[in-house]
This record gives sequence, C-alpha cells and structure tokens, in this order.
Amino acid sequence: MSSKKIWIVDDEVNVGASLRLVLEGAGYDVLMCRTAAEFRARAARSRADAYLLDVRLPDGSGIDLLHNLRQMDNQAPVIMISGHGTIADAVTATRAGAFDFLEKPLGRDRLLLVLKNALEQAALQQENARLRELVGEG
Repeated sequence: MSSKKIWIVDDEVNVGASLRLVLEGAGYDVLMCRTAAEFRARAARSRADAYLLDVRLPDGSGIDLLHNLRQMDNQAPVIMISGHGTIADAVTATRAGAFDFLEKPLGRDRLLLVLKNALEQAALQQENARLRELVGEG
C-alpha cells in the first residue's frame, strides 16, 4: 500500500520544516506550499489525502483555500492550523468542513492522532458511499 499524501500550506518556514519532519517520519508523503497562490496553482495538478492549512497566509486565508477545496468536490480532510487563530476562525473553519482546528505550536502526538483520525473517517465515508452505490444498484 502506498503512503498517504499530505499537503501542508504554511508560510512559516520553521513550522513547515517541523511538520514535514514529523509527517515524513510517520511514513507520509509531504507536499508543501508557502502561499495561497502557490497552492492554488499546484492543487489543480495534484491532490492529497489530507491537508494542513494555516489560517493566515501572506496572500490570503487558509479558510478560503478550504472553501476552494470543497468547491472542487474534494472531500479529503482538512486540518486548520494557526498560531493566532480566534474562536471565530475555528467556528468558521468547522462550518466550512474542516475536520479540526489546531493551535501552534503543534504537539507531535496530537498532530499525528488528529491526522490518523481524519484519514480513518475519510476512509469510512468513502466506504459508506461505495456501499450505498452498491445497494442502490442491486
């Protein structure tokens, strides 16, 4: 089985490097972007199994990127991350379909647990949809 592809969009170089080390150490393939524009340009060509999106980017909002992903009918789980997010940001992100909202600095164990749970939930939803299609056809 191939490893899961995780996309990180965060403008903080040190945070991105730390996240990459943690996720690659756990066996994930990692793609990285530092701006919303870079993500939009690359996301059309390559999808991921899950996304870690910073709420505040130099050229936009991670919440806007979440909306873009949902408009593309991309059901991969999105975990929002922020060093200075507000309760309003968390509520907005959750309502827009984010799986979770994590505050920086991100703890390794918590990050890996939330990501594991997000990927498992996504897999269950896909299996559920597949089974519904089978029942509908039968």
